[in-house]
Amino acid sequence: MSLTRRQTAAALLALPLALTATPALAHGGAGGGPRGRTLHIAGDSTAAQKYADAAPETGWGMALPFFLGGPLAVANHAVNGRSSRSFVDEGRLTALLDGVRPGDLVLVQFGHNDEKTEDPARGTDPWTTYQEYLRLYLKGARERRARPVLITPVERRRFADDGTARPTHGEYPAAMRALAAEERVPLIDVQALSLARWQELGPDGTEALFNWLEPGASPNYPDGRQDNTHFRPAGAIEVARTTARALLDARVLAPRDVRGLDAHVPERRITWPQPA
Repeated sequence: MSLTRRQTAAALLALPLALTATPALAHGGAGGGPRGRTLHIAGDSTAAQKYADAAPETGWGMALPFFLGGPLAVANHAVNGRSSRSFVDEGRLTALLDGVRPGDLVLVQFGHNDEKTEDPARGTDPWTTYQEYLRLYLKGARERRARPVLITPVERRRFADDGTARPTHGEYPAAMRALAAEERVPLIDVQALSLARWQELGPDGTEALFNWLEPGASPNYPDGRQDNTHFRPAGAIEVARTTARALLDARVLAPRDVRGLDAHVPERRITWPQPA
């Protein structure tokens, strides 16, 4: 498998990286104390940091720190429009791994853009190239004595006429589940968990979670928006809570590593910085 675009890595390193941590946690304690662990997120727009010009669109990685306790930081490398393939080919995996230290976690969620098989820069086949690219993330994390975690892609908001929540990711979640079993790495099945949650909430109840906006509701979307893929703050908080709880249930995180899993998180806690 050719990784011909790694030469772009240097330029891409200048792009913004959302790092939710204090300097002491990210780089070692004050006075040379113990360094906290970091959760590095590799993913697409559903997880990515959003900026003021996209608000109220919100990635679930922005809300994940609300549910983490102890010396845990989040380094959110997820970027809009990326697949398991393009994230590697653009040098973004290299940039992520440069910051990984022993004991860290590398959370990997791709699928939305891998499905765009008409685009040779992003599309993958679920049972061949998708798995091959995902193995690069596992290998890179393991080489740095970090723990890789595979996360199936969060579901879109799709309902049949009878109100049944519909899966939209084809064979990609199954391919990731099979790879996790083969490689013996933790799997957080957010696709299944989110599909069940959307079914519970129904078409009306899920609308407030996604970036559905009436005309004039946001200056960023003057004509309104009907987006069944990306989240508003409530949806990002919902998916982040689900992810944190699943990491605990899978014993990837210990009880001391999480907080507030059943607590109300006000949407006003989400903020959108200005673009760099």
